[in-house]
Amino acid sequence: MQSPTITNLLDSLNAFLQQPNIETSPAWEFIQGQAKQKPMPTLFHSRLQRNLVNKINSQSNAYEAIQELRCIVPPLSPVPDIAVVKNDRLSDEDGPLQGSPDWLIYIRSPAQSTLDLQNKILHCLSNGTQLAWLIDIQRQQIWVWENQELPLVYAGTDRLPTLDNIPDLTVEAIIAMTQQR
Repeated sequence: MQSPTITNLLDSLNAFLQQPNIETSPAWEFIQGQAKQKPMPTLFHSRLQRNLVNKINSQSNAYEAIQELRCIVPPLSPVPDIAVVKNDRLSDEDGPLQGSPDWLIYIRSPAQSTLDLQNKILHCLSNGTQLAWLIDIQRQQIWVWENQELPLVYAGTDRLPTLDNIPDLTVEAIIAMTQQR
């Protein structure tokens, strides 16, 4: 039998998912028992998000990269900036992803807490995510978690690990996507 705390969090998650405004922009997430709205993306954040999704989708046949896809990973409901999901896990029905994405990408906004982002990433990693990136545009770094390993910090010309062996993804190439129109 589940403890009352878990039951209360799952009840709270279900109540959150019934709210009509959670899909407004920017999206709302359910984290640590609370509804929190994501910060409004900046120009560089938006460009990076679009360009990275396009790059991944043009290079991968096995996975699809999707912007702002709600994930249901009880007792949380994160909305990564980019969720990369194996094609056979994507439903024919419209709605959120049930479970963690295979690869998730967060782009840190200046107002966001790195610790809060890392907590969401760690929760997803402990629930099936294989690869996670935390992109920090200002510091020109990308924190990378693979499976349950400690994160590594990549910079400059470091080649980044991907799913489906997507070539030519370095930190410099990712940061350059903020300028790509």
